[in-house]
Amino acid sequence: QPDNPSEPPTRLPPPRPASAIIEEIACKTREKDHARRPLHTPISTGYMLKMICGLSQCRGRLHQIFVLAFALVLLSRSANASSSSSSSTASKSSTPISFERQGISKIWGNRYHDAMELARLEQSVEDYNALLVASARDSAEATTRRRLICMPLDDRFDPPMGSFSHGHVQNGDKISIPRVLGRLIMEQKVEVPYLFMVSRVEGVTKPRVDTSSCELAPQALDEVIAGPLDFRAPANYCFLPWWMMRALGLHPRDVVDVKLITTVPAGGLAKLRPHSPDFSRDISNPQSVMETELRHYSSLTRGSAIAFDYNGKRYWFDVEELRTDKAEKSPYVKVQDCNLATDFMKDKETMKKERAEREARRKEREENE
Repeated sequence: QPDNPSEPPTRLPPPRPASAIIEEIACKTREKDHARRPLHTPISTGYMLKMICGLSQCRGRLHQIFVLAFALVLLSRSANASSSSSSSTASKSSTPISFERQGISKIWGNRYHDAMELARLEQSVEDYNALLVASARDSAEATTRRRLICMPLDDRFDPPMGSFSHGHVQNGDKISIPRVLGRLIMEQKVEVPYLFMVSRVEGVTKPRVDTSSCELAPQALDEVIAGPLDFRAPANYCFLPWWMMRALGLHPRDVVDVKLITTVPAGGLAKLRPHSPDFSRDISNPQSVMETELRHYSSLTRGSAIAFDYNGKRYWFDVEELRTDKAEKSPYVKVQDCNLATDFMKDKETMKKERAEREARRKEREENE
């Protein structure tokens, strides 16, 4: 209130616009800083307020996205600089904005590192395939083999309803491969079924995934025979079903060799070991059902664990022994277009119970003696 009540009250100045206030704050803040600020120094509050004000005045959406992305980049640099600077030299009047506690800088750093590692991996695979093509004697040899980055197959690759492999992405041996291998089949006029060997690369593929505690991985395989699901995988990539990646001990983004193979013999006998006795209890005619479900496999590889679904339940089997149509043992055989007989062995659960009973009887005899 004024000292003399008889005098009229003093008029207040008109309100200042928000942009002028923000500009004044920014100017005061810049005066306290160095004359030339490198990009890696912490960003003051006034500088960020001015940038946000400029973002609000942008008319185009593309311009707003560009300014926002630039602000985020500066924030990440500010977080890195503020974490490395000493707390004793920090000013209490102008504290820089730091998101180190939230871990934004660390997350961006990890993503950048992963992107660089993936780029190097893709470039190395591309260089190897280019060298393979350049040193080939003809076009057939140039497209017979490829080095690819493997990824797990999921339901997004499920063929449309009505297709033969619909609903059998995980319980089949079909893989998604690049288009260049599809052109190979057409150029060489390969006979059906089309088969490819997927194998680990010694010295290139990462160490195996530890599957010692997994009962669904009976053996550690170095190669598996597969058939093509489609040819729409990106260049230098392939997508494998889960059981195949587990059998080969692969991580996502591991490197494998995929090669067209035409020497797989026709199958005559396959000895399979069920994982559970439910297969014979739930199905009245398991032999006929198995022969029907095996049509979704182009081939079988000894030592692998395959699966099929029946009445909403999944059953697992170990491929124990394979014989050709000439009764010769083989590590892999064709399943399609051949007269393949199946023989079921004692299931794994029953064998485990019998082994435990024998061990208990043995200990009992030792205690009695």
